[in-house]
Amino acid sequence: MIVDVHAHLGPWFFAMDVGAVGTNLSLMDKYGITVQIVSSTEAVVYDAPAGNRALATVLAGTPRLLGYVVVNPNHLAAAERDLAEYLPTGRFVGVKIHTTYPGRPIASAAMRDALALVAQAGVPALVHTWGDDVFALLDHLEAEPALRVVAGHMGGPAWRSGAEAAARCDRMYLEPCCSITDAGKLRYALDRVPVRQFLFGTDATLIDPAVSLGVVADARLDPTEHEHLMWRNAVELFRLPGPDQP
Repeated sequence: MIVDVHAHLGPWFFAMDVGAVGTNLSLMDKYGITVQIVSSTEAVVYDAPAGNRALATVLAGTPRLLGYVVVNPNHLAAAERDLAEYLPTGRFVGVKIHTTYPGRPIASAAMRDALALVAQAGVPALVHTWGDDVFALLDHLEAEPALRVVAGHMGGPAWRSGAEAAARCDRMYLEPCCSITDAGKLRYALDRVPVRQFLFGTDATLIDPAVSLGVVADARLDPTEHEHLMWRNAVELFRLPGPDQP
C-alpha cells in the first residue's frame, strides 16, 4: 500500500500534461499508489470556494482520490463554510494551506487564525513550507494543542530546519516531496525525528512521482521505516482504511 498525501487535481500554469483526473489515476497506476489526497489547483492559486466545489464533484465519483479543503487565510468566513459543507461528506480528510499564493507567511496573524480554524475542525493541515519559517509552525502548534500539521516539502531548501522543527513537536509531520533533490536529506531527517512523523507525498501531477520515490530509495529504509512512511502513518493521521480493510 502507498498513500500519497500531497497531490493536486487540475491544470497548472506550467508547461506539462496535467489537468484531467485521468492523469492522476494513470500516474497512480504506474507507480503503485493506492490512495492519493489531492487539493484543487484552482482553489490553491485562484478561487478557494470554486476549486473546493469542483473538487467535491470529482471526488464523489473517484474513490481512489480523497481531498483537502483549501483554506485561504485571507477569507476565513468562506473557509469556515467550506469546512462545514465538505468535511461531513467523508471525501475530504484534511486542509491544505498555501503561503505563497495568498501572500500570508506562516508567522502571520492570518495564518494563526486559519490554523486555529483547522484545529477546531479536528483535521490535519498540509501547509506549504519553503524556508526557515517552518519554525513558525511550532508557535501555532503550541497555541493549539489539537492542531496537527504536515510540513509540505519539509521546508524545501531548508529541509534541515524542517527536521529540527519536527524534532521539537510530535504533532508536526514531515512530507519531503521536491522538484530538485539533495542526496541524503530523508535519511538525515529520519536520524533525528521519530519515524511516526513522516509521510509520503509526490506533488503530483505538478511533479512526476518518480522524484519522490527516488528520495525514498536514497534513504535505504528498513522494513519498519518503509511501512510507516509509505502508508501506516497516513492511515493513522487521516483515519483511512488500512490494507486489510475495505
